Formats: sequence, structure tokens, C-alpha cells
Amino acid sequence: MADVPGVRPPEISELLRARDRLTFIYVEHCVVNRDANAVTATDARGTVHIPAATLGCLLLGPGTTVTHAAMSLLAESRSTCVWVGEQGVRYYCHGATLARSTKLLEAQARLVSTKRSRMKVARAMYAMRFPGEDTTGLTMQQLLGKEGTRVRRAYAREAQRTGVQWQGRSYKVTDFDDADAVNQALSAVNTSLYGVIHSVIVALGCSPGLGFVHTGNDRSFVYDIADLYKVELTIPLAFDLAAAEHPDIGTAARRAVRDQMRSGRFMERCVRDIRQLLLPDAEPITADFEDELAADEGQLWAGGAGRVAAGRNYGSISVVDEAEQ
Repeated sequence: MADVPGVRPPEISELLRARDRLTFIYVEHCVVNRDANAVTATDARGTVHIPAATLGCLLLGPGTTVTHAAMSLLAESRSTCVWVGEQGVRYYCHGATLARSTKLLEAQARLVSTKRSRMKVARAMYAMRFPGEDTTGLTMQQLLGKEGTRVRRAYAREAQRTGVQWQGRSYKVTDFDDADAVNQALSAVNTSLYGVIHSVIVALGCSPGLGFVHTGNDRSFVYDIADLYKVELTIPLAFDLAAAEHPDIGTAARRAVRDQMRSGRFMERCVRDIRQLLLPDAEPITADFEDELAADEGQLWAGGAGRVAAGRNYGSISVVDEAEQ
């Protein structure tokens, strides 16, 4: 059989782990192409090369043209690619996963499927936001109330710190400009945050839509995880941007989020938090955790016998015997 033409797709084991990747890169008004194993972005000023295997999320803004070769490389490299609209406040798609194992996905589906286990994860999420406080006996209504108070106080605190007038969260998804500066900044920084978290969730093989607090949306789990970091990360950034009166607040917001994440090892932290929420009783996370997710462990479910090896004919062998081997 003749060799398939073109550059050989990399093996999963050759790719960078999600926690070690760049958070995101935003491009607009350019042509995105491929040069060997790098994505290129070309405009009137020249060409920039971006190693695809190191990229977490590529945000494609207005005026972007993307070649088939570039998209195939992003898919092979398991980099999430997101088309965003004007001002970067719309989200359209995501890419492939770095995980071949469904370990985390199965845990997520199992935990979200019963009220008791879902409540346990939701309480764990709120415990991350209220360190030192016991959330085990609180109802969802009480937790939502505590979170509302925490966020309201965060807005008031940042308004006092920066001198920015705050009249409440108000924005229209279809009209970015129909909001004051701080609300525009909040929309822009949160969009970047969502893109990065979505890329981590997809890279780990989880479902972006199976949320524990948020529900009914194809990015419910993205919003769940993003809410862990907003008070610490995006709310202060948004008020700083509004106070600085940037002429292009969308561009300034993306750069501020990128710089903040670069210095804080955000990808590694996000991977660790998701793993802790979905596998709370597992051994402490190791450097090999994402390598384990990338291992191809295709098996068959055999009912009461549990899991058995795939790729075998069980017409002449007992699945019980196979499970005991």
C-alpha cells in the first residue's frame, strides 16, 4: 500500500499535555495556514509561526480566512479552535480531545446522573470558593445565595479600589457596545476565560455540556469551572481595564487575561481542579496523569463480569474467565 501523502499526524504521546500548553492566541483580519507542524498567521505586516502542538486554544476573530491544511493540523494537534465574533463575544466550535481514555468522562456522567452525587460535586465547587468554610450541610439555594453575595461584594470592592462607577452587570450578547466600559471589559475577559477552560475540558476528554451547577447549555461545565476563578481573575482585570480607559477594550482584555494566565500556571491549575472534582477519592495527581488519559484502553462492557479486553472473539471463551485474567 502506498504511503499517504503529506505530513505524518503526530501520535498522542508526542503532543504536549494540556497543562503545559499556551492558554490561547487570538488572531483577526489575516490568513491562517500551515507550514510543516506550525500554524501561520499572515497579514500585511508579515507572517507569524505558531507551534500547533503547544497551543491550547486558537481564537479566530473577524476577517479571518483559514485553510484546510491549518484546520487539519489543529485537529491532529488536539488544539481547540474557536471562531469568535465581533469584539470576541460569540463562540462557535471546539476541537478534538487529547484523551483516548474515557475515565474522566465516565466519572463526570456518573456524578451528574444522581441528585446526591451531583450535589456533592456542587458543594465541592463552592468549597473551593469559600476556603475554610464548611459547605457540606448547605442546600443549593443556600449555596447560590452565598455565591451571589460573594460576587456582589467583589464588584463593590473592585469599584471602590479602582474608582470605577458600578451600576450592576448589564450586557447584550448581540450588541457589545450597548454597555458601559466595565461591562464591556467583563464580557471580553470572560470570553477569553471560557475559551481557555473549554480547551482544557475538551483536552481531558470531559463533556463541556454536563454541568453540575449550570445546566441546559452545551457549555454548562465550562461555566461551572470558570466561576471558580472569576472573582480572583477576571473581575479585578475588568475593573482595571475600565479604569485605564483603553480605546480598544476587547484587545486590551485578551492581552490582560493572557498575561495573567501566563504568570499563574493557569492551565496546570485548571487540570488539577477538574481532576479533583471528578475523581476526589483518587490518588494525588501525578505528572503521568494526562499520559494515562492518552493511553488507548479500549475495552468491552460485559455486564456483571465488568470490563473485558476488546478485539477478541468471545464465541469460544467465557467473559468471566477473561475478566479474571
